[in-house]
Parts: sequence; C-alpha cells; structure tokens
Amino acid sequence: MKALVTGGGGFLGFRIVQMLHERGDEVTVFGRHHYPHVEKAGIPAVVADIRDGEALRRAFAGMDAVFHVAAIPGIWGRKRTFWDINVVGTRRVLETCRACGVPKLVYTSSPSVVFGDQPLCGVDESQPYPDRYQAVYPETKAAAERMVVAANRQELTTVSLRPHLIWGPGDPHLIPRIVKRARAGRLIQVGTGENLVDITYIDNAASAHILACDALKVGAPCAGGVYFISQGEPVKLWSWINELLAKLGVPGVRRRVSGKMAFVVGTIFETLYRILGIHSEPPMTRFLSSQLAQSHYFDISAARRDLGYGPHVSTAEGMKRLVADLQA
Repeated sequence: MKALVTGGGGFLGFRIVQMLHERGDEVTVFGRHHYPHVEKAGIPAVVADIRDGEALRRAFAGMDAVFHVAAIPGIWGRKRTFWDINVVGTRRVLETCRACGVPKLVYTSSPSVVFGDQPLCGVDESQPYPDRYQAVYPETKAAAERMVVAANRQELTTVSLRPHLIWGPGDPHLIPRIVKRARAGRLIQVGTGENLVDITYIDNAASAHILACDALKVGAPCAGGVYFISQGEPVKLWSWINELLAKLGVPGVRRRVSGKMAFVVGTIFETLYRILGIHSEPPMTRFLSSQLAQSHYFDISAARRDLGYGPHVSTAEGMKRLVADLQA
C-alpha cells in the first residue's frame, strides 16, 4: 500500500508512519517542517502547508490511502489559526483526495468534539455534538469531523477516529508538562480526584488507525463512521498522575483546588487575555478546568466490533515503557 500521513512528524503521526513502514508499506510524510527523526528513519517527506492545494495534489498522486493526522491542538489561541488548519486544511485534504482518486481517508478526530460542560461517562458514538464549546480546538475539530463523515462516498471512503489523551515514550506534550510542573511544585490537582478519564497508549492509538485503514472499503461498517479509541479501562486521573510521578521519584501533587473555583479562575483569565490581547496560553481556562475535574470516558465496543481494535499494550505495560524512556 502507498500511504501518506499528514502531520507525520508529530507524536501520533510518526508512530503511524513507523508501523506502516515496519510492515512494508510505502509511506510518505507531509508536514510543515523538516523533521530530523523522519529523515533519520529514511522516510520520504514533503514539506508544505496543509492548505496548499498544489502541494497536496503533487503529494497525493498515486496514493492508496491518506491518514490525516495534522492539526493545531491546544486549549487557547487565535480562532483564525485553529479554523485555517483544522477546518480549511481538512477541506483541502478532502478535495485533493477526490481530485487525485485517493480511495481511503483515515481522519484523526478527538473525543473533545462531544464535550460540552457535563461529564461523559461511558458514552458511545451516539453522543451528540454539544450546542456550545468551551474552546476553539474542539469546535474546529467537530466541524472538520462533520465534513469527513459527509464526504464518505463510493469513490472516497472515510473513517474518523477519536483517540483520547495519547501518551507514551516520545510524548513531547502532555507528560513532559505534567512532570515539569510537578518538579517545580506548580502542579495543582483540580477537583476531588475521583474523576475517571480515558487514556490511550501511543502504540494502541497508531494501531487503531492502521486497522481502520485496512477495514475501510465501500460498504464496510466503518465507512463514514466515527470511533472512540482508548485503553478500554478509564483511570482515576490524579491517581494515575501521582503513580507516574512516584515511579520517577518526583513529589506527588499536594495542593488542590475545586473544579468550580478552577472554572471561575479560567473564566477570569480568558476574559483578561482577550481584553489585553495576550495570545500565549493562560494558566487556566474553562475547558482545561472541566477536563481536569470531570469524568470523560467512552465505550469502545464499536471499534472492537468494526475495526478489530483492542488495546494490545496494557496501561500497566505502557507505564513501564514510559518510565523507562523518561529515566533513560
């Protein structure tokens, strides 16, 4: 199979690239930057913007499948930036797939597309999109996901995956931020600590994408579908964080603030940052406070049934690998 991965230099994207390459597929990375680890692995790469239609057409020509992983993540930032990459970029990808005759598109979405302001406990894919969002990221990912679902046709089959809180060796975002704040004594627990949250080990998230691609064809149950992806066993978020810190010899979380207080503080920060025109990320936002204090875990039965997905790396084994990597 000839496949292209947008955002293939990122954490999830590169693991998908590695797995495809290891099983003998011909894979190409498409991204905005030069990535030394991609070049070191000998993987062909196209350096271009996801909104560049001509660059996309040249890169997509002759591909059997496209994995659209590229996105602007985050809890804060300019709406135009999120919209341009997450929505306009996805529209360009869909247009180019159709123009170049690419038969399969696997899209990386997010469970946050169904997160409003209430806990989500074991919900499945029938959970509706909320009327309002607390951040631009989930709003734009939801808009893009809708487009991908609607684009499913005989000439282009699509599937959207919603992996939740991806972690593991090589993570440049979530885990390093937690450990850095804990070492500095600035990590504060939000909420009671009893909230259950789904997490997804990196290899499981990448494997789910490849399984979805293999299952995707005209008339397949997954064609035009969306799927939650996780370990299948939610964790108590703050207990899991403290377990990781203990294994690293880092002091655990000692201070705590209520979810309601964090939400109020996040609202104040957002208001001040908007008034003052500050574009850097606030210490707290409404969306972040809700994510840290509330439960959000999902039923992955559909992914098991239609994709043959199963978390082949357990949470315990993933923790061992992560700690070994961080201590290396």
